[in-house]
Parts: sequence; C-alpha cells; structure tokens
Amino acid sequence: MEAYVFDWLNLLGRWLHIVAGVAWIGASFYFVWLDNHLLPPEDSRDGEAGVAGEVWSVHGGGFYHARKFQVAPPHMPSVLHWFKWEAYTTWLSGMFLMVLIYWYGAEIYLVDPNIAPLSQLDAIVLGVATIVVGWFAYDLLCRSPLGKNDGLLAAVLFLFIAVLAWWLCQTFSGRGAYMQFGALLGTIMAANVFFVIIPGQKAMVEACLSGRAPDPAPGIRAKQRSVHNTYFTLPVLFVMMSNHFSMTWAHEYNWLILIGISLAGALIRVWFVARHKGRATPLPLIVGALLLLMIAFAIAPPPRPAPATTATVSVDDVRKIMLLRCTNCHAKRPHYAAINAAPAGIVLETNAQIRREAARIYQQVVVSRGMPVGNLTEMTDEERQLIAEWYSSLATGN
Repeated sequence: MEAYVFDWLNLLGRWLHIVAGVAWIGASFYFVWLDNHLLPPEDSRDGEAGVAGEVWSVHGGGFYHARKFQVAPPHMPSVLHWFKWEAYTTWLSGMFLMVLIYWYGAEIYLVDPNIAPLSQLDAIVLGVATIVVGWFAYDLLCRSPLGKNDGLLAAVLFLFIAVLAWWLCQTFSGRGAYMQFGALLGTIMAANVFFVIIPGQKAMVEACLSGRAPDPAPGIRAKQRSVHNTYFTLPVLFVMMSNHFSMTWAHEYNWLILIGISLAGALIRVWFVARHKGRATPLPLIVGALLLLMIAFAIAPPPRPAPATTATVSVDDVRKIMLLRCTNCHAKRPHYAAINAAPAGIVLETNAQIRREAARIYQQVVVSRGMPVGNLTEMTDEERQLIAEWYSSLATGN
C-alpha cells in the first residue's frame, strides 16, 4: 500500500508540476516576445501619456492591442492582472517531488557511496544547503556592482553555476546531482519572481496609487531577473527529463555534460530572444547546436563488441545476475517499498525478457553504468563484464 500511495503522490505531483510549468513558461515566453515586438505608438497622444511601445496581434479569431508604459499609466486601472502564482505553484510542486523522490528516497536516488559516503541525512542537509546558499550567492552577485554590467554578470554567473554543477556531481549520484542542479535553478527563478519582480511591481503600483512618480530602479532590477529567468528555462527543462537518459548523468564526465547542455540551451534561447527583435545572427544557435553534437559524439557508446569465438556466458548466467542485482525493481512485484511497478515496465525475471531487453541492459549496465541506480545492489565489475561478454556473443545464438 505504501508504494501505491507513493505512486499516486508522484503522479499528481508531476501532473501539477507540468501544468503549472507550462503556464509559467508560456507566460514568460509570451512577455519576452511582447517586449521585443513593441513598436513606437502610432498616436502621438499615446507617447505623451507615457506609452513606450505597442503591438497588434491576432489570435483565436480576434485582434489584440497591447501597450507598454515607460514607467506607469497616468491612472491605475480598476482591474490589474498579476502573473505570479504560475511561478509559485511550479516551484512548490517541484520541491514536493524533490522531497518525495530524491530526499525521501535519498539512499536510492541521491547517495552514491562510490562518489561520497553520505548518510541519508547528510545528503538531505547538503541538498537543502545547496539550494539556500546558491540563491543567496546568486542574489548577492546580482546586487553587487557586477549587476550594473549585464555581460560581465552573465560571465560570472555562468562560472558560478558551472562550479556548482561540478561540485554537485562530486557529491551526489549523477542522477541526484542533476536534479539538485535543476532544483537550484528553479529556486532562483521562483525567488526572482517572489523577492524581486513582484515587489518591484508592487512598489510601482503603490507609487501610482499615492500619486507619486514611480521609481524606475525596481523595474530595471525586475527586468534583469526576468531576462535571467528566460535563459534558465531550457536548462531547467533539460534537467526535468534527464532522469530518463542515464547516458548523461551516469557518464564519467557528467558534470561537463550538464554544463555543456545547459549552455547550449541558454544559447538557443539567446537566439530566439534576439530573433524576436528582428534579424538575429544565427551564431548562438549554431554554437548551441554544435555543443549538442559534440556532446553526442563524445559520449556515444562504443561499437558492439565482436562475437567471441567460443561463447562462455549464457543467458542463464545473466539471469542469475539480474535476479540478484536488478529484480528488486525490475520485477512483476518489486521488493522496494517505494516502487509499485517495474520502472519503464521492464521486467527481467525470465530468459525471454532478458533477451528482449539485451541492448538496453548492455547500454544501462555496461556502457553508462547508470544501473542499478546508485549501484544500490552492489553489482560488481566482474558481473558487468560477464554481461558485456554475453551481449557480444548474442550473434552466436547464446
């Protein structure tokens, strides 16, 4: 029953996280697009009233006319829409999943004794500390004199994030490190909304209601954090789905892969933002695509081993290893309390099932070494070698 309840919490948490994330990212992308498509107002009276730009659009059978004021409108409208709960709900549901899966199940998903001998409590404390300290460090950098130079700040932030990615991968399991990295970026994005963007907007509204000229400084800070958020979006989305691809987080240089793919995502987003403004150089897009291609070639698995002249390992030998090391999870009835059904529906209890999943077993166990997760069942190098020999002998019908 515990596993069943866990599965439902996981399902509902993921569903909410995806729905809220779509709403947040969609709104964020739309307003970035809107900002970059504003044209000077056609009516001179609008300019005199403080309108900085306007844009016409058509959607869903109707025409829309959006205007942006340089600071604030002369009179505050009676109804003003805010965009904040999408961000807060995405973060809350994401942290719920982080706690449910990676902290509650830290001994499975977060701790790898071969990387660092952490207890479950140690891993949780370090995970929380990384998120909290990471946000404060980021915020201090943005508020420092560096914050006045966007280019220099971006370079320092990239270095800061790269060092964090390296440290996380030297501390937690590869899979856990990636998720901690994503949780940190997601926290920075949500905290930007909560601590900087929304307070800045509230200050502007309060000034307008009291008849004072709004201070543009909060709006400038909010704009900077909003730009950071849009560049963090694609790296965070990559991390959200990375747990399905052990070829990345289980690799020896998983930290470098994480940095490279995150940088590629940010560069691709740079190109899209620039494209909104008009003709944009394709250089960021090309560099991002080349980075992804370089990573793909660098981590490509070696060619399938040539069949041995005399087969020495049979599927029965491999089945013994599977039963000992893998069927705690990959069984009709998994043994782990938090797992209700075999991950990805892969069951490895019979010879036929093992033969059918031969290529996947070889990739996950031998090439990426991502399975067993965190090597919780202590599969030995000798056992991995036996699986490799069996896979190479399949051409002989073994």
